[in-house]
Amino acid sequence: MENITESTMETMENKKKAAFVLCVCFLIGALVSGIIFIKQIVDRESAEKQLEQLAENTEVTEEIQEEKADTAEEEKEPDLLEALREAGIPIPEKEIDFADLQENTNADIYAWIYIPDSMIDYPVLQHPADNNYYLTHNLDGSEGYPGCIYSENYNTKDFTDPNTVLYGHNMKKGTMFAGLHKFEDSQYFEEHPYVYIYTPEKLLVYEIFAAYEFTDEHLLYNYDFTNEVIFQDYLDDILNTRSMNCNLREDVEVTAADKILTLSTCISTKPDNRYLVQGVLLNED
Repeated sequence: MENITESTMETMENKKKAAFVLCVCFLIGALVSGIIFIKQIVDRESAEKQLEQLAENTEVTEEIQEEKADTAEEEKEPDLLEALREAGIPIPEKEIDFADLQENTNADIYAWIYIPDSMIDYPVLQHPADNNYYLTHNLDGSEGYPGCIYSENYNTKDFTDPNTVLYGHNMKKGTMFAGLHKFEDSQYFEEHPYVYIYTPEKLLVYEIFAAYEFTDEHLLYNYDFTNEVIFQDYLDDILNTRSMNCNLREDVEVTAADKILTLSTCISTKPDNRYLVQGVLLNED
């Protein structure tokens, strides 16, 4: 009996030690997880603050049209932006120093996207080798959310492709491309018809013609937009779309001869779908 009792006590003691070790491991694991979680929050807030600061540094003003004297001696090609302005389309000016951004913020910045009355006011990036890099990395190269607004190397960086696609996360705070979901509201869709893309060389003005849910298929991989027949069929499918979450501007003509911009983000309740906002370039050379 004595041996059994000693053995039982030893077993109980070992179980207590094991339980203590497990408890300590659990606490250490919880502490490490907590530290990682807090760091992710801090990194995310830091990345979002950096983006906010950049947007604040690019002041937006409505460009004032200057009076020009008529000159019979010399006729110039009409300025495309001037023609849009005369047609009543607002042309916001932004002071963007791309050389400074590329040197001091991130060399992969090549454009800037702005949608008035939204939080979409961000640099646009493209990684030279990894198409998914800016899905999971911030401006400073840190890993995590919110990532960046970016394109893939299926597209050139001069917006001359038939369809240029930009991606961004649908952040809960309404940042990045979460603002695209505002276009689900038909009144907002009607009142916000333009997307502005700034590049080091020029300002591109796109008129939004569609906003709708789509599958998660890769547009640039699955469609040959350089083929005008395929491109036109694709556009016809969009313009014939009829669904609860689809808004179309039917008075905007879009054909395979045009260049379009596609903005893509996730739908939180539908992980296999994407929400797309598309515009047609108005000031094409």
